[in-house]
Amino acid sequence: MTNTAVQPPPQPTTGRPPLRTRSRAHAWPLLPLGTATMLFAVGGRWDIAAAAWIFPVLLLRFTRLSRVWSGALWIWAAHLAAAVFWVQESAIGFNPVVFAGALALAALQTLPFLADRLLTARLRPAPAALVFPAAVAAVEFLITLVSPFGTAYGSLAVTQHADLPLLQVIAVTGPWGIGFLIAYAASTVNGLWERASWRGALVCTAVLLSVLLAGGARLAFFPPQSTTVRIAGVTPARTVTDTLKTTLARFADGPAGVAAAPAAEVRPAMTAVEDDLLAATRREAAAGAKIVIWPEEAVRTREPDEAAAIAAARQEARRSHVYLEIGVRVYSAAPPAYGRDEALLIDPRGTVLWTYQKAHPIPGSERFTPGDGHVPVVRTPYGRLANVICYDADFPALMRTRADIMLVPSHDWKEYGAAHTDKAGLRAIEGGYALIRQDAEGVSAAYDDEGHVLATSDYFTTDRQTMVADVPVHGVTTVYDRIGDTFAWLCLAALAALTGTAVVRPRRPAGR
Repeated sequence: MTNTAVQPPPQPTTGRPPLRTRSRAHAWPLLPLGTATMLFAVGGRWDIAAAAWIFPVLLLRFTRLSRVWSGALWIWAAHLAAAVFWVQESAIGFNPVVFAGALALAALQTLPFLADRLLTARLRPAPAALVFPAAVAAVEFLITLVSPFGTAYGSLAVTQHADLPLLQVIAVTGPWGIGFLIAYAASTVNGLWERASWRGALVCTAVLLSVLLAGGARLAFFPPQSTTVRIAGVTPARTVTDTLKTTLARFADGPAGVAAAPAAEVRPAMTAVEDDLLAATRREAAAGAKIVIWPEEAVRTREPDEAAAIAAARQEARRSHVYLEIGVRVYSAAPPAYGRDEALLIDPRGTVLWTYQKAHPIPGSERFTPGDGHVPVVRTPYGRLANVICYDADFPALMRTRADIMLVPSHDWKEYGAAHTDKAGLRAIEGGYALIRQDAEGVSAAYDDEGHVLATSDYFTTDRQTMVADVPVHGVTTVYDRIGDTFAWLCLAALAALTGTAVVRPRRPAGR
């Protein structure tokens, strides 16, 4: 008599490679590695483009190997650490608004990881791979809708500012397309890590290659082709700027003290800056510039003296026969801002074509009353000119304006100027216009509508604070300009649909 082993009944097949065994013991090294890598992909001066592609792979793997809520808590802590690092490397300085913003942004950025952890086990591989990228793009978009920080922090697109073939996709999707692609790659790598199926990897590779090839083709075969205009950006010399800063620093109560100060105490230093800017404008006009732009708050004047300062600029525009964009910081006695932050465009006849007030004062540090957010546009012999001020350019919806040349007077500081200018350059590709960002105490740059840098100048490494560029006078109409944030809304809709599908499907058993 022989013993016959009882064979288990055959298991149903799913048509998918089996999941590899998940071990939580392997998860913990991924958290510090992913967090450390993320510190160099936060939109700061120490960014490394490749880090933005690496850290989501590591942190996503950590969450998939961790318990749901404890893993989410650690991801929140990782993003909070990244936000704190960004604040420190950018020399922004903590205040209650910045700290509250860091907490909230870290929580929002945790949601894609939580969505992936909760939903992917209930979905087939193809739709499961889309949960994380759709959530990342949706959250990046929501940050600009619900927070006062725009794309200043939390946008992966800004980490890729030097990769022009890749960046051309934002002319269709807006910046959310870059976040989607980076997250799609991370989701695909994790799927490959788990089940050794190459089908999803091939699809992801095809998508990325298509985007790069299409972007490269646009750069190669459709370069900006039009006549150009010479534009000069001028910033006051460091000598007069330093003297004015020393003068203003004597007033312990800040703008209110400056507004109430006797004219003899502040006017000479203010006038020296104005005279330097007028002389630089005259010099650049004689060299052929047709448009001259001053930086944000280039002219600092008390409210009783504002009319005289503007009159001097109007006279110079007539004399030099240029379009002159001036940034003006007005000190007034009206609380809580005790002043205004505005920009004026003056035509060659000396006519003020617009007075624009900053629509997005920096949260926590600027108390100016926001402007109405209407971006002024005027037709000139050199195309349609438009204007925003500095931080306004961190809000893609505001920047979606039919223009040929966007003027962006700005005022940053040494640790943040270059990174902030790089971020603004993305708006040129999205909007299909040239963008001129003249930055006091930062990095100035001129971009064409495909993101090529036409000229640049660093306030801290040059003696003459001037940037000159020959800029195309005709832009293009982009898909993003026409359809707006449709891609981001589609990502939100896709995430909702995937959530609904996951709710009605049973969870896949482990090992299947």
